[in-house]
Amino acid sequence: MKTKLLTAVCAVAIGMCSVTPSFASGSGSPEAVVADVIVARPACLVVTVFGAAFFVVTLPVAVVSKSVKSSCHTMVVKPAKATFTRPLGDLDALLD
Repeated sequence: MKTKLLTAVCAVAIGMCSVTPSFASGSGSPEAVVADVIVARPACLVVTVFGAAFFVVTLPVAVVSKSVKSSCHTMVVKPAKATFTRPLGDLDALLD
């Protein structure tokens, strides 16, 4: 039992070494945070879902034209990043 516990602790310690710390962004005003939570995030989520569906529909054309990576990035990855990884209240990142 002692060896299993020591192995588990070592595995968790090694796994935690690769975790990067993240800090909250203090640049957003309260109005921007509220607008982001109420309007921008749900809209980005809807765009992500519709973009993924449209990507699946247009996938055969993208395979033939060898543009799968660029169309996936445009229709799925950019809206998903705007929805899930953008700092809260950072509405300027939506313009990129």
